[in-house]
Amino acid sequence: MSFFFFIILSQFWIGTGFQSKGSYLFGHFSMYIKLVPGDSAGTVTAFYLSSTNAEHDEIDFEFLGNRTGQPYILQTNVFTGGKGDREQRIYLWFDPTREYHRYSVLWNLYQIVFYVDDYPIRVFKNSNDLGVKFPFNQPMKIYNSLWNADDWATRGGLEKTDWSKAPFIASYKGFHIDGCEASVNAKFCATQGTRWWDQPEFRDLDPPQWQKLTWVRQKYTIYNYCTDRKRYPQVPPECKRDRDI
Repeated sequence: MSFFFFIILSQFWIGTGFQSKGSYLFGHFSMYIKLVPGDSAGTVTAFYLSSTNAEHDEIDFEFLGNRTGQPYILQTNVFTGGKGDREQRIYLWFDPTREYHRYSVLWNLYQIVFYVDDYPIRVFKNSNDLGVKFPFNQPMKIYNSLWNADDWATRGGLEKTDWSKAPFIASYKGFHIDGCEASVNAKFCATQGTRWWDQPEFRDLDPPQWQKLTWVRQKYTIYNYCTDRKRYPQVPPECKRDRDI
């Protein structure tokens, strides 16, 4: 049975959303989303995983609203031990307000892969051996939200939310979780190593998947922290392993 969810934002609520009941260590998580149509400047529609402690881990899809006629921007980010600042931004190759599209995360001990439909759009490898923290011992809940972020979301905050266009409505369906459920205080998955996402074929992208990711990077990337020399004079150590440079 399919369930449909609608998240509504108006000037009376600065943000709304819903979350999973359980917390998870590793797995595959997906949602079909149809984004806010029309003038959505200043709004952010989000689908993300996050732990609940101060030095939290987080895996983000954030869809940055636009003025009518301008394309949505999809921003992804990964927080580990409370540190983020790993933003990547792309345009999408379709209108995400016309139909539902599937956005998903594969998270195992070896890598995090962000997918749009069947296209990988980002890889974050386990680079713990390089001194880069990787989320492996903090269970995360899955969240969906729609909120006002007109101080930064559209053109760096230059475009403000036009509340005369409210309510803003994002539509969701097909919320799917295939993960190792764990208590919020658990440090490991009881079935670690036995799930399908632990198997060797999911420890890296295969050649066709790398080809798809390369296509996305070359045609649709508009910002990548790995290539921002003003912000990072030295290339972050994980970027080479992720093939971002």
